[in-house]
Amino acid sequence: MICPKCGAENENGSKFCEYCGNKLPQMERRPAASAQEASAAGSAALVMGRAARQARLSADYSGARILSPRAYNLVLIGVVLWGLLVNVILCFTAADAAVRMDPEVLFLGYIVLAFLGTVISAKSRSAIISFLGYNLVVVPLGLVLAAAVEICGGAGSAVVRDAFVYTALITVGMLCAILAFPELFKGLGGALAGCLLGLILCEAVLLILRVPQNMTDWVAAGIFSLYIGYDVYRSQQFERTLDNAVDCALDIYLDIANLFIRLLSIMRSKDND
Repeated sequence: MICPKCGAENENGSKFCEYCGNKLPQMERRPAASAQEASAAGSAALVMGRAARQARLSADYSGARILSPRAYNLVLIGVVLWGLLVNVILCFTAADAAVRMDPEVLFLGYIVLAFLGTVISAKSRSAIISFLGYNLVVVPLGLVLAAAVEICGGAGSAVVRDAFVYTALITVGMLCAILAFPELFKGLGGALAGCLLGLILCEAVLLILRVPQNMTDWVAAGIFSLYIGYDVYRSQQFERTLDNAVDCALDIYLDIANLFIRLLSIMRSKDND
């Protein structure tokens, strides 16, 4: 961002020139989707996928290849990291294109592909097909994230950096909690599902009424933080097949992505105050 007074180049998203103190003009860009809209769509896809996968706890896996605990968890972690890496790459390479896209087209495309990918992943017993469904969620969500990141000042801005750091710290904290107190997360499934459904309905009403939803970001961040721990715990309850590792990775990926979206919205609101 170039200062019109002194001509110095400033970091994207800066409000004042670092060199002369002049107030910088702010370029208003319409986001491809609000944090609530993007996260609500991801939440709905996440809920639908859980319902379909729950039946697999009692499914017949005779004849299926069972992985060792180490191999199963390596695949699980690798698939989650793949999705996050794709999102990071899109934030650095496709942010400008995502911002220039028609918001309704991008958001509608994300909803359709996210639901399609979730259904494919949940219904398939093939790891390859489930991974295809996984990427049908990852890529469009990555474009929505890229647009949101760019609007918040770009990948190098303080707002995005803080949201990334807090997301990483919370994720690591939940992983430590699940290792130390695994039984703590055992009974959270029903309560978290009820809270998530209530949040989706509440935000749908608020969106229709055009009411600001800053408080719901904090509630959603808490829900998705706990969901990270719960989904890691639940991933260990399934039979250790390659397909189940991919399916469980989708849940954990969506938890982390939704948490980042909400923290990004919170950080941006604080920065604008």
